[in-house]
Amino acid sequence: MSMNKSHLSFSLALLLAVGVMPAQAKQRAVLKTPVSGVLCDRYVCANDKGISRALTEKYLGKKAAATDVFTSSDVDLSEFTFANGIFCDVKERLCREDRYYGADGKRSGAVSKKYTKALFGE
Repeated sequence: MSMNKSHLSFSLALLLAVGVMPAQAKQRAVLKTPVSGVLCDRYVCANDKGISRALTEKYLGKKAAATDVFTSSDVDLSEFTFANGIFCDVKERLCREDRYYGADGKRSGAVSKKYTKALFGE
């Protein structure tokens, strides 16, 4: 009986570990660059002008391009945060590790050289 209990505990621990991995993997998802100057997560694609419906449809499909992001007039498509937390601002021509502000009222996220270069070529 103790063998079954130990086997059950191991199986439960393994199941819990496997169940947690996909959530962590999504948070650390790498953005895709289907062509130079375009970044995509699993929801939208953007270029140096901002989030683009045409690019989203081209690389992610019509369903992705039909979301509210593209139909709402209240959404600023030139400042956006990808699913992995990377924030890009077309006016600043920078991508940052996050979208938050510091006490001084300026963006506090560290500049992401990797994604800034991928999106803006800088």
